[in-house]
Amino acid sequence: MTGSGEPADLSARLTGFVRTLRGHGLRIGPAETVDAAAVLDVLGLAEREQVRAGLAAALLRTDGQRGVFDATFDLFFPLGVGDPEAVRRGAGPDAPDIAEGSRTASDPADPDPAALREDLRARLAAALAADDLAAQARLAGEAVAVFGRYGTTGGAGSPGTDGWSAYQTLGRLAPETLLARVLAALRAGAGSGGGAGDAAGADLADRVLPDEIRRRIQGFRAMVATEARRRAAEVRGTERVAERAVAPSPDRIDFLAAGRDQLAELRRTVHPLARKLATRLAARRRRAARGRIDLRRTLRRSLSTGGVPLRPAYRLRRPARPELVLLCDVSGSVAGFADFTMLLVQAMRDQFSKVRVFAFVNRTAEVTDLLTRGGGDPASLARRILTEAKVMGYHGNSDYGSALGEFAERHLDAVGPRTSVLILGDARNNHRDPNLPALHRIAARARRVYWLNPEQPALWGTGDSAAPAYAEAVEMHSCRNARRLGEFIARLLPV
Repeated sequence: MTGSGEPADLSARLTGFVRTLRGHGLRIGPAETVDAAAVLDVLGLAEREQVRAGLAAALLRTDGQRGVFDATFDLFFPLGVGDPEAVRRGAGPDAPDIAEGSRTASDPADPDPAALREDLRARLAAALAADDLAAQARLAGEAVAVFGRYGTTGGAGSPGTDGWSAYQTLGRLAPETLLARVLAALRAGAGSGGGAGDAAGADLADRVLPDEIRRRIQGFRAMVATEARRRAAEVRGTERVAERAVAPSPDRIDFLAAGRDQLAELRRTVHPLARKLATRLAARRRRAARGRIDLRRTLRRSLSTGGVPLRPAYRLRRPARPELVLLCDVSGSVAGFADFTMLLVQAMRDQFSKVRVFAFVNRTAEVTDLLTRGGGDPASLARRILTEAKVMGYHGNSDYGSALGEFAERHLDAVGPRTSVLILGDARNNHRDPNLPALHRIAARARRVYWLNPEQPALWGTGDSAAPAYAEAVEMHSCRNARRLGEFIARLLPV
């Protein structure tokens, strides 16, 4: 494994690696750092994947951190530096020499950019068909070197103008369009094996193969992104690139900024997070059940020990499990936030005596049964609610005033003196009446009401946001990601 040359000292590289992981929210203390140093001392740097596994074992403690760890590891412990070897010696047996300064495909000095592109695509199709990960990694390096450079090509450009782009590389290489070519190669290879063949097996292969090839192409895209980050780190600095270019762990992804794939990854963290929060709430409940010291009974007991209170007596409590009501905005802007929170509460339902869930866009409907019946496919939860529950009236825009008013008129019996109400939404009311009296009616009847807003507080009150008005009536908290939501539930919900 070749070092990046920045930083040159191994201890400095390790501390920079740990510092960057902490910046991404991983809880790594001095003890874990010492363990990581011992791992490097024992393993050395010869076997890179062994080093990766050893450092992961020493530094990682919770689920969902491996993606951040791997991306950061690839920057601080890269496979090589500069241009890949294939680029330095010329890519492919018939490809022209492209080693001079890693010229881009758009450089007029290049012999034939179209030929370079077609050569890379042909070799990539063969590597995908063979599922050759080593060949794909080499091709990712070549593709970034040929297609990914942007900015100045010399050293005289202004700082920050040079770089390497995975987006630009993939746009020019277009690996997704190789699906048909790879399929044809695999089917030709299967056909040349002879034999009658099983019709059912062939049909299954026709359905499975495209998904498998898409998975391989997605893996190659990830390799290109890793290579582009590595090259950018050589230009701009490892820690700077690691801070900005490494995707956060699922529990730190902003709900409002999460894409479809990130939301799918986030849903996979629901049950581990629910187990963790259930453990914390159960511990709080046990401590609360113990109660406070009963001074009179403690002094009476101390008479048998000469006045020394060796056996304190407590006023025992029998705390009942709280009831929970969720009131969720499921409109497009905050659907991912509401979706995740509903699934989390459903996974934690044993911690509450009763859970009822209501959804709204501009009308309010109870969706507790939908949430219970549809647990097999969490990705379709929002779609089921929008199609099966009456959450919209004559228009599809959010109207918090109408939704709160309908809840106060039709569903207020769901709220009682033991009920905690969580309202989920960004409070963007499209300049309609916020209907504060309805919110006051709910707050007067409930034990506690919390409003969880996925927007950052700096945006409250901007545009059509009615957040400041609602925040005067009930407690409003910013819950931008799953970690913040988990901390809120563990700290504020009653036992």
